Amino acid sequence: MRPLDEIETTAVFNKLHKFVGNNLKNIVLESQAHEGPEPNPGRYCFRMQKNRVYYVSESLVKRATNIKRDKLVSLGTQIGKFTKGGKFHLTVQCLNLLAANAKHKVWLKPTAEMSFLYGNSVLKGGVGRITESIQVNDGVVVFSMSDVPLGFGDAAKSTVDCRKMDPNGIVVHRHADIGEYLRMEDDL
Repeated sequence: MRPLDEIETTAVFNKLHKFVGNNLKNIVLESQAHEGPEPNPGRYCFRMQKNRVYYVSESLVKRATNIKRDKLVSLGTQIGKFTKGGKFHLTVQCLNLLAANAKHKVWLKPTAEMSFLYGNSVLKGGVGRITESIQVNDGVVVFSMSDVPLGFGDAAKSTVDCRKMDPNGIVVHRHADIGEYLRMEDDL
């Protein structure tokens, strides 16, 4: 487990900024979640282990120094991984972190939830609500109508364009959803 270098940190922050915007400072400076036995876990940081990036408290990192690197499997919350080509991809495990700080949101009708959880993109006919000022290629977090985070993806259309399109048009291209926990349980 090691700290991220400057290039890796830039890639991670750029990807997170796409989804949370200026709320990125909330993720870096403070956290809503507590992990580990301490009531005050301290600051949170990003650490890398085997091309996977983790969001973990500094107190837990100190405790993990007693474990050999090759024996350490995971620590904290995995937020993404680097490909062999050097690109960073967010994984479904970071959904709670994104949902708590999301800049752009889309809520799905109950009839469209299962389609999204099976790995399909969000169609206009399945959108219950959408936040204003979404532009093409903005990061969007997808929720159910009861505010349960279901996944995230990229906006295919802006909010203005969504109002004019037909019900079968794609609004959000899916990146990850909670259905992956069942579909890809061996790889996670």
